[in-house]
Amino acid sequence: MTDVIRVIVVDDESLVRAALRVFLESADGFEVAGEAANGADAVALVRAVHPDVVLMDVQMPIMDGIEATRRLTREFPGIKIVALTTFSTERVVVPMLSAGASGFLVKDTSPERILDAARLAFDGGYVLSPRVAENLVNSIQANEPPAPRQLGRDEALTDRELEVVALLAKGMSNAEIAQELFVSEATVKSHLGRITTKWGVRDRIQVLIRAAQLRLVMLT
Repeated sequence: MTDVIRVIVVDDESLVRAALRVFLESADGFEVAGEAANGADAVALVRAVHPDVVLMDVQMPIMDGIEATRRLTREFPGIKIVALTTFSTERVVVPMLSAGASGFLVKDTSPERILDAARLAFDGGYVLSPRVAENLVNSIQANEPPAPRQLGRDEALTDRELEVVALLAKGMSNAEIAQELFVSEATVKSHLGRITTKWGVRDRIQVLIRAAQLRLVMLT
């Protein structure tokens, strides 16, 4: 039997909270541990119920999702927070990820992908929706010098690892990358593990950021 993932939903729109609750309660392996309408209430609720995953809106009254995420990841290092919001611009995405979010999805994301993101975050993974990944890459490259440094021998990627990075930049999950490359999900995880080791980064989001800085991925 798999672990039940306890989730709280944080959004200032009651209809959004209700829809997310329906998605979660109708899926196997999830339990809705509570709801909050702003970041301050979310912090209090997490302290009370100790969920595994928080689905967190960004722009809310009283306390926004960025500040709430910053406080929660500082106080509860093991908590996983997935941003779920209408906005995917650099001024929202980068601060949210810097605050400790384990992923960032836009609100038109399918219910299945939202559930997959919650599972992936619970398992220690990171996820970005395709639009967020594209915006992040474009914003990084717009602010980076046009001639990035060359990779050292120990940092150079194989052709297959470059393929994985390119698909990562499209916002694909590990399972989607595996399907695209006709390999197992475990193989994709192995490739990502080698990339993070070569580049000295922590996770798939930092892999994407480094690849964008190095101009290894280009989006049109």
